[in-house]
Amino acid sequence: MATQRVVHNPMGYPPKVAGKALAPRLDTLDGRTVYLVDCRFDDSDILLKSVQAWFAEHMPSVKAIYKPINNVYTRDDPTTWQEIKDKGAAAIIGVGH
Repeated sequence: MATQRVVHNPMGYPPKVAGKALAPRLDTLDGRTVYLVDCRFDDSDILLKSVQAWFAEHMPSVKAIYKPINNVYTRDDPTTWQEIKDKGAAAIIGVGH
């Protein structure tokens, strides 16, 4: 006699997500400030400090600022985002490995 089993789909029901347009690309980074935002995820500081060193060596006219967020990556940080809007031309968000 065959045994009948009940299985559940582990995928669940993801929430609806509304897409957002990407920011327009800059013509150049020369003379501009780029924020390297550390979201405090595992080893993102190592990645972003390496990116900062790359900018210093290969694009010295770009001011690359390493900026850790003020909280953990699961919480918003409006103060940091406002600083980037006010003082930066671009941002790279690093999430580590």
